[in-house]
Amino acid sequence: MKRSVHTGRWVGLLSCVMWLSMPSPSEASDERPAERLDEVAVTGSRAPLELGQSARIVTVLDSLAIASLPVLTINDVLKYAVGVDVRQRGVEGMQTDVSIRGGTFDQIAVLINGVNVSDPQTGHNGADFPVDVSQIERIEVLEGPASRVYGASSLVGAINVITKRLEAPASSPEESRQPLSWEAGARLDGGSYLTFGAGTFGALAHGGWSHTLSAGYVRSNGYTRNASGGLNGDFQSVKAFYRGTYKSLFWQAGLSNKDYGANTFYSSRYDDQFEHTLKTTLAVGAQTQGFVRFKPLVYWNFSHDRFELFRGRADRYPYNYHKTNVAGARLCADLETVAGRTSFGAEARNEHIRSTNLGEPLERPEGVYARGLNRTQLSAWLEHNLTLSWFTFSAGLTAAYNTGSKEKVGFYPGVDLSFRIAGNWKLYLSYNASYRPPTFTELYYSVGGHQADKLLRSEKMHAVEAGVKYLLPGLRAIVSVWYHHGIDMIDWVRASPEADWLSVNHTRINALGQEVTLRADFPQLLGWSFWQNVQVAYSHIDQDKQLQPGEESLYALEYLRHKLVVQTDFKLWSALFLNLSVRWQERVGPYQPCVLLDAQLSWNAPQWRVFLQADNLLDRPWYDHGNIPQPGLWIRLGASCRFGSGK
Repeated sequence: MKRSVHTGRWVGLLSCVMWLSMPSPSEASDERPAERLDEVAVTGSRAPLELGQSARIVTVLDSLAIASLPVLTINDVLKYAVGVDVRQRGVEGMQTDVSIRGGTFDQIAVLINGVNVSDPQTGHNGADFPVDVSQIERIEVLEGPASRVYGASSLVGAINVITKRLEAPASSPEESRQPLSWEAGARLDGGSYLTFGAGTFGALAHGGWSHTLSAGYVRSNGYTRNASGGLNGDFQSVKAFYRGTYKSLFWQAGLSNKDYGANTFYSSRYDDQFEHTLKTTLAVGAQTQGFVRFKPLVYWNFSHDRFELFRGRADRYPYNYHKTNVAGARLCADLETVAGRTSFGAEARNEHIRSTNLGEPLERPEGVYARGLNRTQLSAWLEHNLTLSWFTFSAGLTAAYNTGSKEKVGFYPGVDLSFRIAGNWKLYLSYNASYRPPTFTELYYSVGGHQADKLLRSEKMHAVEAGVKYLLPGLRAIVSVWYHHGIDMIDWVRASPEADWLSVNHTRINALGQEVTLRADFPQLLGWSFWQNVQVAYSHIDQDKQLQPGEESLYALEYLRHKLVVQTDFKLWSALFLNLSVRWQERVGPYQPCVLLDAQLSWNAPQWRVFLQADNLLDRPWYDHGNIPQPGLWIRLGASCRFGSGK
């Protein structure tokens, strides 16, 4: 493996850009973040509740917090959520495995505006978000089993990305025409290793209509080279997302198209791998009014990928091709009475794959696709929520069945309680069960030193959690303790470096974890303006499953034992802001603990913005997966501006 290339450290590219209506830190300094966030409706239960009333602890990363971070992708934002493990092989979200509370990347559900876009082929592609980070209203992270809320795949949690929506201005009785609101812009940025990014967006709202369209592009030569000196970490990516609404209707479409040198991502023996991935998503939903409110939703996700073990050399080793279609329909309903809010519904999700090596042999091969599989996930649920000024109760049950498994119908209950005590204190208690069917890769990937097991059983999880939150204007503290009891947990293991990797069901994996978060906003607490805020968050996990001497785990047992995140913002002068973010993490396995310092210096004017970002400012060597070195100092320079009817 070649070490990182240091030539061409960085190239600064500048221009006028729209930061896509993301508020700057200067605009956010007068807000009251803690109180404002508690009024946001989050989906910690089937019926959305305000964060301050939710019976579960939901981490919310809103646009105000994201604006100050040194990030350009959603994947990078998630690094700063203390309960989330972002395990990257490349940068700029090219190949990122995202997991929660010691789980694996296959064990979380990924949603965009509540629409499940999880990939049944493999969670490796689960973090291919089609949305630009500047179009994010907030990211909700629900930690712990979430099958009662989000269905299959959410074994240890879920990530729900909520996009921005432009509201039309209210009209007065004297106006003959309804007023129109609009915003539009574009962006450019660049940096190390000839990295260049650009984006554009437009939003329009009139009457009950609202439309938002965004697109982005990024490319880079990458920070590594293969043994012959050629590019093997280069990448380019195109993404686009559209969201429309009309009164109680909404529809959305997204696209993510990526080509990247895969270095030694999937085999340490060969250093010139390459991958192409394409993902699209379409969804239409609505919500009726009345005593019983129905919420129908239909969606379709399509993905295609091509893996080249030897880049551009199909004659040396055949390419792997996969094509996946997921079609789903969901009908929810809820009604509210003096006894609380009751929600019930059902969902059918059909997962269909055609592949060169995944699935059963096809009677009639379709071009390069000689194998395939079709299965349907059926689920139904019932949940009741009771909310009082001092108490929130949520309990429910999900029943699930997968036509591709020999297992019977499974039942997964959950109960969440929260109590407001002593004014500013809130206590949380919960028990939840969840499940996850194996991915197509876990069932059938028997090539290149891997031996899959098509008889793998679904993973099951039982978890209990207790937490306490203290909230004052300008001060927020959260402490939680959780215990996971995992049954039939899936992993790839091998007994020695010479042996094949085997997909197996571990009989049991038990995990105990603790999380602590403390945030202080000094303008509210002390009237300071120079030092804006500080947030300290720490998580610790301990599993009882240990590797035997010589045994290796590819995913499940290489979890983050310790993670510490410290973030702070300074208002240096006028509209000049500095963010410093430090991450310290210690991973189980053949990894050394690492400390990473990221920074962002930005000038935030009302309609334009210039920023300088630096990742790994200390230029520390570090590894996050196998023997793949992560980049040293990575610098980006950019500018932004925004225009609109309300600007």
